[in-house]
Amino acid sequence: MSSNTAIIPTLPYEECRGVLRVYSDGSIVRSPKPSFDIPVDDDGSVAWKDVVFDPTNQLQLRLYKPTVTTHSPSSLSKKLPIFFYIHGGGFCIGSRAWPNCQNYCFQLASQLQCVVVAPDYRLAPEHRLPAAIDDGFAAMKWLQAQAEADNPDTWLTDVADFGNVFVSGDSAGGNIAHHLAVQLGAGSVELGPVRVKGYVLLVPFFGGTVLTRSEAEGPKEAFLNWELIDRFWRLSIPIGEDRDHPLVNPFGPNSRSLEGVAFDPILVIVGGSDLLKDRAQDYADRLKNWGNKIDCVEFEGQHHAFFTIQPNSQPAKELMLFIKRFIAQNSTCC
Repeated sequence: MSSNTAIIPTLPYEECRGVLRVYSDGSIVRSPKPSFDIPVDDDGSVAWKDVVFDPTNQLQLRLYKPTVTTHSPSSLSKKLPIFFYIHGGGFCIGSRAWPNCQNYCFQLASQLQCVVVAPDYRLAPEHRLPAAIDDGFAAMKWLQAQAEADNPDTWLTDVADFGNVFVSGDSAGGNIAHHLAVQLGAGSVELGPVRVKGYVLLVPFFGGTVLTRSEAEGPKEAFLNWELIDRFWRLSIPIGEDRDHPLVNPFGPNSRSLEGVAFDPILVIVGGSDLLKDRAQDYADRLKNWGNKIDCVEFEGQHHAFFTIQPNSQPAKELMLFIKRFIAQNSTCC
Protein backbone atom coordinates (compact mmCIF):
# COMPACT_ATOMS: atom_id res chain seq x y z
CA MET A 1 0.00 0.00 0.00
CA SER A 2 1.30 3.41 -0.96
CA SER A 3 2.06 5.76 1.90
CA ASN A 4 0.01 8.35 0.08
CA THR A 5 -3.08 6.21 0.20
CA ALA A 6 -5.38 7.19 3.02
CA ILE A 7 -7.03 4.49 5.07
CA ILE A 8 -10.74 5.23 5.22
CA PRO A 9 -12.36 3.49 8.18
CA THR A 10 -15.67 1.79 7.61
CA LEU A 11 -18.11 3.52 9.93
CA PRO A 12 -21.59 2.33 10.80
CA TYR A 13 -24.29 4.34 9.06
CA GLU A 14 -28.01 4.64 8.61
CA GLU A 15 -29.45 4.84 5.12
CA CYS A 16 -32.67 6.29 3.75
CA ARG A 17 -33.92 4.99 0.40
CA GLY A 18 -30.40 4.76 -1.01
CA VAL A 19 -29.92 8.53 -1.25
CA LEU A 20 -28.98 9.57 2.28
CA ARG A 21 -26.36 8.10 4.58
CA VAL A 22 -25.80 9.37 8.12
CA TYR A 23 -22.60 7.98 9.65
CA SER A 24 -21.97 7.31 13.30
CA ASP A 25 -19.48 10.20 13.46
CA GLY A 26 -22.20 12.60 12.33
CA SER A 27 -21.02 12.98 8.74
CA ILE A 28 -23.73 13.02 6.08
CA VAL A 29 -23.55 11.91 2.46
CA ARG A 30 -26.35 12.67 0.00
CA SER A 31 -26.65 11.25 -3.48
CA PRO A 32 -27.66 13.66 -6.27
CA LYS A 33 -29.78 10.88 -7.75
CA PRO A 34 -33.45 10.44 -6.79
CA SER A 35 -34.74 7.37 -4.98
CA PHE A 36 -37.16 6.77 -7.82
CA ASP A 37 -35.20 6.57 -11.08
CA ILE A 38 -38.08 6.73 -13.53
CA PRO A 39 -38.61 8.68 -16.75
CA VAL A 40 -40.21 12.12 -16.62
CA ASP A 41 -43.48 11.92 -18.53
CA ASP A 42 -43.63 15.40 -20.05
CA ASP A 43 -46.01 15.36 -23.01
CA GLY A 44 -46.19 19.13 -23.35
CA SER A 45 -49.73 19.45 -22.03
CA VAL A 46 -48.44 21.18 -18.89
CA ALA A 47 -45.98 24.09 -18.82
CA TRP A 48 -43.60 24.42 -15.87
CA LYS A 49 -40.77 26.49 -14.51
CA ASP A 50 -38.69 26.91 -11.35
CA VAL A 51 -38.73 29.99 -9.13
CA VAL A 52 -36.59 30.92 -6.11
CA PHE A 53 -38.93 31.68 -3.22
CA ASP A 54 -36.36 31.88 -0.40
CA PRO A 55 -33.01 33.33 -1.52
CA THR A 56 -31.56 33.10 1.99
CA ASN A 57 -31.93 29.33 2.12
CA GLN A 58 -31.64 28.89 -1.66
CA LEU A 59 -35.05 27.24 -1.86
CA GLN A 60 -36.97 26.87 -5.08
CA LEU A 61 -40.48 25.88 -6.02
CA ARG A 62 -41.77 24.46 -9.29
CA LEU A 63 -44.83 25.98 -10.94
CA TYR A 64 -47.09 24.06 -13.31
CA LYS A 65 -50.06 25.13 -15.43
CA PRO A 66 -52.03 23.37 -18.14
CA THR A 67 -51.24 24.61 -21.64
CA VAL A 68 -54.75 23.80 -22.80
CA THR A 69 -57.70 24.29 -20.45
CA THR A 70 -60.80 22.13 -20.56
CA HIS A 71 -63.19 24.79 -19.30
CA SER A 72 -66.51 25.13 -21.05
CA PRO A 73 -66.70 27.95 -23.66
CA SER A 74 -68.70 30.08 -21.24
CA SER A 75 -65.86 30.05 -18.69
CA LEU A 76 -62.74 30.34 -20.83
CA SER A 77 -61.73 33.54 -19.03
CA LYS A 78 -62.05 31.94 -15.61
CA LYS A 79 -58.79 31.78 -13.69
CA LEU A 80 -57.55 28.48 -12.31
CA PRO A 81 -57.41 27.34 -8.68
CA ILE A 82 -53.96 27.15 -7.10
CA PHE A 83 -52.99 23.75 -5.71
CA PHE A 84 -49.93 23.44 -3.47
CA TYR A 85 -48.26 20.03 -3.55
CA ILE A 86 -45.67 19.58 -0.77
CA HIS A 87 -43.57 16.47 -1.36
CA GLY A 88 -42.91 13.70 1.15
CA GLY A 89 -39.77 11.90 2.29
CA GLY A 90 -39.87 11.69 6.08
CA PHE A 91 -38.50 15.26 6.28
CA CYS A 92 -35.13 13.77 5.26
CA ILE A 93 -35.26 13.14 1.51
CA GLY A 94 -37.24 14.17 -1.56
CA SER A 95 -37.37 17.12 -3.93
CA ARG A 96 -39.72 18.98 -6.22
CA ALA A 97 -37.35 17.87 -9.01
CA TRP A 98 -37.59 14.13 -8.38
CA PRO A 99 -39.32 12.48 -11.36
CA ASN A 100 -42.07 10.84 -9.26
CA CYS A 101 -42.96 14.26 -7.86
CA GLN A 102 -42.81 15.95 -11.23
CA ASN A 103 -44.95 13.29 -12.94
CA TYR A 104 -47.60 13.56 -10.24
CA CYS A 105 -47.64 17.35 -10.53
CA PHE A 106 -48.15 17.02 -14.28
CA GLN A 107 -51.23 14.91 -13.56
CA LEU A 108 -52.52 17.29 -10.89
CA ALA A 109 -52.24 20.32 -13.18
CA SER A 110 -53.82 18.54 -16.14
CA GLN A 111 -56.59 16.59 -14.45
CA LEU A 112 -57.54 19.16 -11.81
CA GLN A 113 -57.14 22.07 -14.24
CA CYS A 114 -55.18 24.09 -11.72
CA VAL A 115 -51.91 25.88 -11.19
CA VAL A 116 -49.66 23.62 -9.12
CA VAL A 117 -47.08 25.05 -6.72
CA ALA A 118 -44.53 22.47 -5.57
CA PRO A 119 -42.06 23.93 -3.05
CA ASP A 120 -38.88 22.40 -1.73
CA TYR A 121 -37.99 22.70 1.94
CA ARG A 122 -34.86 22.22 4.02
CA LEU A 123 -34.18 18.59 4.87
CA ALA A 124 -33.06 16.84 8.04
CA PRO A 125 -30.79 15.91 9.65
CA GLU A 126 -28.89 18.99 8.44
CA HIS A 127 -32.01 21.05 9.17
CA ARG A 128 -34.22 19.47 11.78
CA LEU A 129 -37.81 20.44 12.48
CA PRO A 130 -39.28 23.06 12.52
CA ALA A 131 -37.23 24.10 9.45
CA ALA A 132 -39.47 22.28 6.95
CA ILE A 133 -42.64 23.76 8.42
CA ASP A 134 -41.13 27.25 8.45
CA ASP A 135 -40.27 26.79 4.77
CA GLY A 136 -43.81 25.71 3.96
CA PHE A 137 -45.06 28.95 5.47
CA ALA A 138 -42.43 30.91 3.54
CA ALA A 139 -43.78 29.41 0.31
CA MET A 140 -47.27 30.62 1.23
CA LYS A 141 -45.91 34.11 1.93
CA TRP A 142 -44.19 34.05 -1.46
CA LEU A 143 -47.58 33.44 -3.06
CA GLN A 144 -49.03 36.37 -1.13
CA ALA A 145 -46.19 38.57 -2.39
CA GLN A 146 -47.00 37.55 -5.96
CA ALA A 147 -50.66 38.46 -5.45
CA GLU A 148 -49.69 41.92 -4.14
CA ALA A 149 -46.78 42.67 -6.50
CA ASP A 150 -46.81 45.85 -8.60
CA ASN A 151 -44.88 44.04 -11.33
CA PRO A 152 -45.98 40.43 -10.92
CA ASP A 153 -44.87 37.39 -12.86
CA THR A 154 -47.63 37.26 -15.45
CA TRP A 155 -46.78 33.62 -16.24
CA LEU A 156 -48.52 32.96 -12.93
CA THR A 157 -50.85 35.89 -12.33
CA ASP A 158 -52.56 35.78 -15.73
CA VAL A 159 -54.02 32.35 -14.97
CA ALA A 160 -54.03 31.91 -11.17
CA ASP A 161 -56.95 32.64 -8.85
CA PHE A 162 -55.32 33.80 -5.62
CA GLY A 163 -58.66 33.66 -3.84
CA ASN A 164 -59.03 29.95 -4.55
CA VAL A 165 -56.05 28.13 -3.04
CA PHE A 166 -55.77 24.54 -1.83
CA VAL A 167 -52.83 23.19 0.14
CA SER A 168 -51.92 19.52 -0.18
CA GLY A 169 -49.05 17.52 1.17
CA ASP A 170 -47.84 13.97 0.72
CA SER A 171 -46.63 12.15 3.87
CA ALA A 172 -44.21 14.61 5.53
CA GLY A 173 -45.78 17.22 3.26
CA GLY A 174 -49.14 16.30 4.79
CA ASN A 175 -47.70 17.02 8.22
CA ILE A 176 -46.56 20.43 6.94
CA ALA A 177 -50.02 21.08 5.46
CA HIS A 178 -51.61 20.33 8.84
CA HIS A 179 -49.36 22.81 10.63
CA LEU A 180 -50.10 25.44 7.99
CA ALA A 181 -53.82 24.85 8.57
CA VAL A 182 -53.35 25.42 12.30
CA GLN A 183 -51.12 28.47 11.86
CA LEU A 184 -53.29 30.16 9.23
CA GLY A 185 -56.66 29.23 10.75
CA ALA A 186 -60.00 29.27 9.00
CA GLY A 187 -60.10 32.01 6.39
CA SER A 188 -56.28 32.41 6.23
CA VAL A 189 -56.76 36.11 7.03
CA GLU A 190 -53.07 36.94 7.34
CA LEU A 191 -52.43 35.80 3.75
CA GLY A 192 -54.92 38.21 2.14
CA PRO A 193 -55.62 38.58 -0.74
CA VAL A 194 -54.63 34.91 -0.91
CA ARG A 195 -57.42 32.72 0.44
CA VAL A 196 -56.96 29.06 1.31
CA LYS A 197 -60.19 27.15 0.70
CA GLY A 198 -59.11 23.72 1.88
CA TYR A 199 -56.35 21.25 2.68
CA VAL A 200 -55.63 17.77 1.31
CA LEU A 201 -53.55 15.57 3.60
CA LEU A 202 -52.27 12.63 1.58
CA VAL A 203 -51.25 9.79 3.94
CA PRO A 204 -49.93 12.36 6.47
CA PHE A 205 -46.79 11.60 8.47
CA PHE A 206 -47.65 11.85 12.16
CA GLY A 207 -46.13 9.96 15.08
CA GLY A 208 -46.17 9.32 18.81
CA THR A 209 -44.28 7.46 21.50
CA VAL A 210 -47.09 4.94 21.95
CA LEU A 211 -47.42 2.87 18.79
CA THR A 212 -50.77 2.46 17.10
CA ARG A 213 -51.95 -0.99 16.09
CA SER A 214 -51.12 -0.42 12.43
CA GLU A 215 -47.60 0.74 13.35
CA ALA A 216 -46.97 -2.17 15.72
CA GLU A 217 -48.40 -4.87 13.46
CA GLY A 218 -47.41 -3.52 10.05
CA PRO A 219 -45.37 -5.89 7.85
CA LYS A 220 -41.60 -5.43 7.66
CA GLU A 221 -41.79 -5.57 3.87
CA ALA A 222 -44.15 -2.57 3.69
CA PHE A 223 -43.00 0.28 1.44
CA LEU A 224 -42.81 2.44 4.58
CA ASN A 225 -42.04 -0.01 7.38
CA TRP A 226 -41.53 0.76 11.04
CA GLU A 227 -37.72 0.67 10.80
CA LEU A 228 -37.77 3.48 8.23
CA ILE A 229 -40.50 5.44 10.04
CA ASP A 230 -38.45 5.36 13.24
CA ARG A 231 -35.28 6.37 11.37
CA PHE A 232 -36.97 9.33 9.72
CA TRP A 233 -38.24 10.60 13.07
CA ARG A 234 -34.89 10.16 14.85
CA LEU A 235 -33.15 12.11 12.10
CA SER A 236 -35.71 14.92 11.86
CA ILE A 237 -37.06 15.78 15.32
CA PRO A 238 -35.17 18.33 17.46
CA ILE A 239 -32.22 16.87 19.37
CA GLY A 240 -33.30 15.62 22.78
CA GLU A 241 -36.99 15.37 21.86
CA ASP A 242 -39.12 12.29 21.22
CA ARG A 243 -42.04 11.34 18.98
CA ASP A 244 -44.51 13.17 21.23
CA HIS A 245 -43.04 16.50 20.12
CA PRO A 246 -45.90 18.81 19.03
CA LEU A 247 -44.62 18.89 15.44
CA VAL A 248 -44.78 15.09 15.32
CA ASN A 249 -47.84 14.25 17.42
CA PRO A 250 -50.74 16.73 17.05
CA PHE A 251 -52.36 15.21 20.15
CA GLY A 252 -49.29 14.66 22.32
CA PRO A 253 -49.04 15.65 25.99
CA ASN A 254 -47.25 18.92 25.17
CA SER A 255 -49.20 19.74 22.00
CA ARG A 256 -51.54 22.68 21.70
CA SER A 257 -55.16 21.63 22.08
CA LEU A 258 -56.84 21.66 18.69
CA GLU A 259 -60.35 21.38 20.10
CA GLY A 260 -60.99 25.11 19.83
CA VAL A 261 -59.18 25.66 16.54
CA ALA A 262 -61.35 26.49 13.53
CA PHE A 263 -60.07 24.71 10.42
CA ASP A 264 -60.81 25.22 6.77
CA PRO A 265 -62.19 22.02 5.14
CA ILE A 266 -59.75 19.10 5.11
CA LEU A 267 -59.65 15.95 3.00
CA VAL A 268 -57.59 13.17 4.59
CA ILE A 269 -56.44 10.25 2.42
CA VAL A 270 -55.49 6.94 4.04
CA GLY A 271 -53.90 3.82 2.56
CA GLY A 272 -55.53 0.70 3.99
CA SER A 273 -52.18 -1.12 4.22
CA ASP A 274 -50.18 1.92 5.35
CA LEU A 275 -48.62 1.70 8.81
CA LEU A 276 -49.62 5.34 9.35
CA LYS A 277 -53.32 4.74 8.67
CA ASP A 278 -54.48 4.59 12.32
CA ARG A 279 -52.95 7.97 13.12
CA ALA A 280 -54.48 9.59 10.04
CA GLN A 281 -57.90 8.13 10.81
CA ASP A 282 -57.68 9.25 14.45
CA TYR A 283 -56.66 12.74 13.29
CA ALA A 284 -59.67 12.98 11.00
CA ASP A 285 -62.07 11.58 13.61
CA ARG A 286 -60.98 14.01 16.32
CA LEU A 287 -61.18 17.10 14.13
CA LYS A 288 -64.55 16.04 12.77
CA ASN A 289 -65.92 15.41 16.28
CA TRP A 290 -64.86 18.95 17.19
CA GLY A 291 -67.13 20.35 14.51
CA ASN A 292 -64.78 20.80 11.58
CA LYS A 293 -65.58 19.87 7.98
CA ILE A 294 -63.39 16.81 7.55
CA ASP A 295 -63.63 14.04 4.96
CA CYS A 296 -61.53 10.89 5.31
CA VAL A 297 -61.22 8.36 2.50
CA GLU A 298 -59.45 5.02 2.94
CA PHE A 299 -58.15 3.17 -0.11
CA GLU A 300 -58.36 -0.50 0.81
CA GLY A 301 -55.17 -2.50 0.38
CA GLN A 302 -53.09 0.50 -0.68
CA HIS A 303 -49.66 1.21 0.77
CA HIS A 304 -48.03 4.50 1.65
CA ALA A 305 -47.70 6.94 -1.28
CA PHE A 306 -49.53 4.59 -3.67
CA PHE A 307 -50.58 7.54 -5.84
CA THR A 308 -47.05 8.69 -6.69
CA ILE A 309 -45.54 5.22 -6.95
CA GLN A 310 -48.26 4.03 -9.33
CA PRO A 311 -49.93 7.24 -10.55
CA ASN A 312 -51.76 5.45 -13.38
CA SER A 313 -53.30 2.76 -11.17
CA GLN A 314 -57.04 2.62 -10.63
CA PRO A 315 -56.79 3.72 -6.96
CA ALA A 316 -54.67 6.71 -7.99
CA LYS A 317 -57.23 7.65 -10.63
CA GLU A 318 -60.03 7.36 -8.06
CA LEU A 319 -58.06 9.55 -5.66
CA MET A 320 -57.78 12.25 -8.31
CA LEU A 321 -61.57 12.25 -8.63
CA PHE A 322 -61.94 12.70 -4.86
CA ILE A 323 -59.54 15.65 -4.93
CA LYS A 324 -61.35 17.15 -7.91
CA ARG A 325 -64.69 16.86 -6.13
CA PHE A 326 -63.21 18.38 -2.94
CA ILE A 327 -61.94 21.39 -4.91
CA ALA A 328 -65.28 21.84 -6.66
CA GLN A 329 -67.21 21.69 -3.39
CA ASN A 330 -65.01 24.26 -1.66
CA SER A 331 -64.05 26.62 -4.48
CA THR A 332 -65.21 30.17 -4.97
CA CYS A 333 -68.59 30.13 -6.67
CA CYS A 334 -68.78 31.85 -10.04
